[in-house]
Amino acid sequence: MKFVDEFRDPQKAQVLLQEIQALVKRIDTCRHRPVCIMEVCGGHTHTIFRYGLNKMLPEEVEFVHGPGCPVCVLPRGRVDDCVALAERPDVIMTTFGDAMRVTGSKKNLLQAKADGADVRMVYSPLDALQIARAHPDKEVVFFGLGFETTMPSTALTVIRAQEENLTNFSLFCNHITIIPTIKAVLDSPGLQLDGFLGPGHVSMVIGIAPYSFIAKRYRKPLTIAGFEPLDILQSVWMVLKQLAEGRCEVENQYQRIVPQQGNVQALEAIQRVFELRKFFEWRGLGSIDHSGVRVREEFSVFDAERKFSVPNVTIADPTACQCGEVLTGAIKPNQCKVFGTSCTPENALGALMVSTEGACAAYYNYGWIDRNDIQSVSVSI
Repeated sequence: MKFVDEFRDPQKAQVLLQEIQALVKRIDTCRHRPVCIMEVCGGHTHTIFRYGLNKMLPEEVEFVHGPGCPVCVLPRGRVDDCVALAERPDVIMTTFGDAMRVTGSKKNLLQAKADGADVRMVYSPLDALQIARAHPDKEVVFFGLGFETTMPSTALTVIRAQEENLTNFSLFCNHITIIPTIKAVLDSPGLQLDGFLGPGHVSMVIGIAPYSFIAKRYRKPLTIAGFEPLDILQSVWMVLKQLAEGRCEVENQYQRIVPQQGNVQALEAIQRVFELRKFFEWRGLGSIDHSGVRVREEFSVFDAERKFSVPNVTIADPTACQCGEVLTGAIKPNQCKVFGTSCTPENALGALMVSTEGACAAYYNYGWIDRNDIQSVSVSI
C-alpha cells in the first residue's frame, strides 16, 4: 500500500459493485431473502456506515452487526468492580478512553474521577507502568480489556513489570477471546447467517486456522477483511463468490497485514502470561465458556483480582436497553426502543452507544438518517 486513496477509489468500487450485482443473481438464497453477512468487528461496522457501503450494495445483501467490540460486551458488574477498585484511596486506576465512559449499575470511571478517584487515561499499558515507576507509594491498576488484538501489549507489560519488580503495578484483566464468541453467535437460536467478514486486527495476532471450524462444522464462508471501503467490498464479493460456487472456506482478503500463522511472538507472550477462565460473562450474550483469560499463577502478584478484594458482582442490564439483541444480530440498532432518544452518545444507556466501535454509535453517527434528510442537509450547506 502506497496511499490510502488506493483503497477508496470510486472507479474500483463501481467495478466491485457490478461484480457483486452479478453474483447475487447466481445465489439461490437471494430469490427468497437477502444474504445475511455478519461483520464481526466494530471497525468494519463504522467503515460500512461512514462510507455508505450498506446503501451501495444491492438489496439482496444485508449486513448483520456482530459482537466484535470489546468495550461493548463488558458486563456492568465488571465495570462496578473496576469503579470499586478506583475508589480505593491508595489506587491510581488507568485505562483507555472508551472504557472510562462505560457505565456500571451506578456510575462509570469518569464519574468516579469527578467524585475524587484518581483515574487516568492512557494510550498503552506501558504508560500505566511508567505511572507506577513515578508513584511507588501508590497501587497502579491497569484496567485491561480487548480481544487478542490488545492482549500481547498487556502481556508484555506484565512481563516487564516482573523484570523490574514493580509490584505496585497490577492488571484488572478483562481480556476476551474471539473464537468462543463467534461460536456462541452461531449457536444462537433463530439467527440466520450466511457468511462472515472476519476481524482483521484479531486475525493479525491469531492467524487464519482458528476460524476453520466455521467453514467445516457450520458450513459458513468467512473472509478476513481489511478496514478500508474497497477492503470491505472485495471481502463481500469473496463471501458471495463462495456462496455462488457452493464453497465454504476461510479466505484472507487482508493479506497485506494478516499472516497465515498469525504473530508467533505475540501468541507466545499471551500464552506465557494468561490462561483461559472457565467462563466469562458477556453483555448481551450471557456466560460463555472459555471466552476470557486471567493472569497465570506465575504472575499473581500483578493480578488485581488476587491483590485486592474485588466484589465480583453480577448486574443485569437496564430493561429498556436492547444491546444484547443488537450484539447477536437479532435487531438493528435503530430498532431499539431507546435509540436516539434516551440513548445517545452524549448520554449512553447502553455500551454499544459508548464505544467508537459500537454498532449503535455507528448508526447514530452515520447510518440512521434518512436519505432525504441527508440531501436536505447537503443543500443547506
